[in-house]
Amino acid sequence: MGLGDSITEGGDSFSCYLYPLWEKLFTAGYAFDFIGPRESACRIGSLNHCGFSGQTVEFLESKIDSLYRLYPADIVLLHAGHNHFAEEKPVPKMIASYKSIIHKIQIINPQVYILMAQVIPSKKLPKYAYIPELNEQIEKMVNELGSDRVRLVNQAEGFDWERHTVIDKVHPNKAGAERMATVWMSALVQILLPSEITYRPEIVSYKRLSNGESLHLHIFKPENLSGQESRPTIVYFFGGGWTHGTPIQFYRECAYYASKGMVAVAADYQIASLHHTTPFESFDDAKDVIRWLRSHASEYRIDPERIAASGASAGGQLAAALGTIEEETGFINYKSNLLVLYYPVVDNGPEGYGTEDMKKQYHKISPLHTISKRTPPVFFAVGTEDPIVSVKTAELFKQKMTDNEVDCELHLFEGAGHPIFYYRKALDETFYKVRQLTDAFLIKHGYIR
Repeated sequence: MGLGDSITEGGDSFSCYLYPLWEKLFTAGYAFDFIGPRESACRIGSLNHCGFSGQTVEFLESKIDSLYRLYPADIVLLHAGHNHFAEEKPVPKMIASYKSIIHKIQIINPQVYILMAQVIPSKKLPKYAYIPELNEQIEKMVNELGSDRVRLVNQAEGFDWERHTVIDKVHPNKAGAERMATVWMSALVQILLPSEITYRPEIVSYKRLSNGESLHLHIFKPENLSGQESRPTIVYFFGGGWTHGTPIQFYRECAYYASKGMVAVAADYQIASLHHTTPFESFDDAKDVIRWLRSHASEYRIDPERIAASGASAGGQLAAALGTIEEETGFINYKSNLLVLYYPVVDNGPEGYGTEDMKKQYHKISPLHTISKRTPPVFFAVGTEDPIVSVKTAELFKQKMTDNEVDCELHLFEGAGHPIFYYRKALDETFYKVRQLTDAFLIKHGYIR
């Protein structure tokens, strides 16, 4: 649980450490969740926390008993030291509040770990001239407590307000949030049990945007490649309504299929929350992903004639479109050879799901309306209670595939909604059932053994 002020919560004009820390924990293979009554927006939608913008540590002390009883986290990340003025001489009462917060949490849960941060420095002076003294006293307090379950985390050291804050000289910019996340992570690995797997993809740029940013592929390569042997490839597009999401969603699947001998790729693409784009730009990116993989086939030992496109929800729509949407000159090297679709939003027509522009131009974007004999074989998984992708839509998709004499496996998951399972939560038997069925489909088409 992140506990603090606006530096924990984040804001429209500045970053916070929550999402970059979430990325680091997920990539390191840990099973975890962020909890709290408040939410902060990020590229995966939102993350929960106990950050209260504009509030002091004394405010947190007044609320912590009820807050922690409702959200009894195993680990508390406490960073709170702003929102006072130097002329108040606030340090003694702030230290008293820290001690009270720690005591109240430990009364409720004696096994809790509390990571007590020395707060990041600020150049907003003279208001925050007290912070160096505060950080000295925080260190002294933690040492005096002498508890292995209350640990000092030095967020101040190496944090440079000139490089790491926005124009207000207080709140972290993207680099500052990343630095804070790195410091938290270094402290967390000292108390967390070792994870079973750590994900280490090769991350390469496949496209440069007009603003100078790059889009990346996260490539998981199989071991023991010999000679010039080429391998089948599966590329995943994350879900999130063309608005949110992260390639990290499919790290588990990528690592698994790389262990089965495939080249596995999690693709980033433009989304509305970050790039203010439409699904049409997302689809252009998806096409460029396949083109890049084919143009770099020899470098990554990719069989250019065995590329499976996969994805969930909006990512499933992009994957499906790679196998169905043709431009005037054909597929021009972006068509996938196999489709593995998880609750894909395939109907973007006038009565389907999507933006108004999609519905007006559905013949350019809607997989359901563009199936042909050139569509590759499809694996299609959807829940019977999915409020976005109905069973009727899934069955119509399968019927159109059958009419065009193309293989389509439709798997209905009784009682499941949208999504079928949540990748950010503990995995259940549904996840492994989906994997089992996907394995069988890939074996049938010669992609794995």
